[in-house]
Amino acid sequence: MVKLENKLSIKRNKIGVLGGSFDPAHKGHLIISKEAKKRFNLKKIIWAITRKNPLKKSSLVKLKNRINFCKKVIGRNNFIKVKFYEKIIGSNKTIDLINHVLKNNNCEIYFIMGADNLITFHKWYKWELISKRCNIVVFDRHGYKKKSLNSTTYKKLSSKNLNFVEFNKVNISSSQLRKI
Repeated sequence: MVKLENKLSIKRNKIGVLGGSFDPAHKGHLIISKEAKKRFNLKKIIWAITRKNPLKKSSLVKLKNRINFCKKVIGRNNFIKVKFYEKIIGSNKTIDLINHVLKNNNCEIYFIMGADNLITFHKWYKWELISKRCNIVVFDRHGYKKKSLNSTTYKKLSSKNLNFVEFNKVNISSSQLRKI
């Protein structure tokens, strides 16, 4: 007689991660966070702030001030948490952040980015491994759709775990705000 065991499926929390220098944070970050939460049924979203984006110039605004401003932008949206992981993990690489979050949470990660980042994603450290460890969620941005859909990354990942989200875009960016 064969004994059958019931296999319990363990439900994993869905966590969104939106990384960046947030220099400055703005309503576009908040809007895509709310949209990602709704579309992908995310329990929470982490705004993983970095001291310096490896592909951009250093920020002139202190990290502490950027963190505080992120918290102001978030307001009462308690599902969003602002975190600075670089001291804990000793790295500003996305793959190290993803590995840390996975190690410390029973979760499925949805890595959120704008379409402008998809264009250069293939230049990120261990980008293919990032795409294997989490779902990539790309939000369309004004002026970036064509380039992002023709990007190296999109061509390699489009049939796998990359979600390109078209929605009512907010025409705002941190680089535009820095120019003001």
